[in-house]
Amino acid sequence: MNIIFMGTPDFAVPSLQALLEEGYNVTTVVTQPDRPKGRKRVLTPTPVKVEAEKHGIPVLQPVKLREADSVEQIRQLAPDLIVTAAYGQILPKSVLDLPKYGCINIHASLLPKYRGGAPIHHAVMRGEAETGVTIMYMAVGLDTGDMISRVALPIEDTDTTGMLFEKLSIAGADLLKRTLPDLLAGRIEAVPQNEADAIYSPNIRREDELLDWSRSAMELWNHIRGLNAYPGAYTFWNGDVLKVWASLKPMQSGQDRTGIVPGTVLSCSEQGIEVMTGAGALWLTEIQPAGKKAMLVSEFVRGAQIPAGTVLGNA
Repeated sequence: MNIIFMGTPDFAVPSLQALLEEGYNVTTVVTQPDRPKGRKRVLTPTPVKVEAEKHGIPVLQPVKLREADSVEQIRQLAPDLIVTAAYGQILPKSVLDLPKYGCINIHASLLPKYRGGAPIHHAVMRGEAETGVTIMYMAVGLDTGDMISRVALPIEDTDTTGMLFEKLSIAGADLLKRTLPDLLAGRIEAVPQNEADAIYSPNIRREDELLDWSRSAMELWNHIRGLNAYPGAYTFWNGDVLKVWASLKPMQSGQDRTGIVPGTVLSCSEQGIEVMTGAGALWLTEIQPAGKKAMLVSEFVRGAQIPAGTVLGNA
């Protein structure tokens, strides 16, 4: 059995490890090219490349997998199965048709919900009660292939997108271990996705990170934790970007504050920064002023204040 593994970020590493732990013959790893990172723009390998090199597995890093020379490289490797997890490129039909057992993908959502590049972010931002992992056969469309297996996980109030990345990466690796024996033995009956239930989750754009204070406190709470730990939600304070990393889950307010402009700071103390929204108040508990590190509001107020009456969100 000749398996090619395709993946890029930390999310994919446990799945590669699972294949190796189970004794599968991973002959090649395909990942994204090294990218410059940090202030010094140091060329940095992907987490999957680092893991592959630990095990002496050859690594390919095509800029565009769909180009003819890249496809030919994969063809010459004669894969029996291709396993992908957050690879970051769409596989062309010329590659999908190569393996005897097909190409399968470990996707971090309960398909057909949240197809696309940011399924975990969008599930949290929309206030879903659960998410999960689906293993599917890959097709030409974006995450449209027939479903092989899936596992669901609750989204707890304490969960952020960063926390769920870790939980789902482990759940995906475990699901892969349990799925492959049946798949290779021909015991799988894949299930087509219901197109009527499809929801797309495109990659997060800069404009998606901006907090809209006219939304409800509950929506904003989900939005903030959905963008933690990357890339982070933000607003504006005195014309500068103010990142918001954490807030308290809103409680029902007993005080009528009709007429207060959304984004208005109601109070600022060690407890947090209380901000009026389109429906209810939201307590911000961790922020990052421009040019500063992220900090708890209890730390921020020791050296600065955002006076009550300040309106956040004006660039």
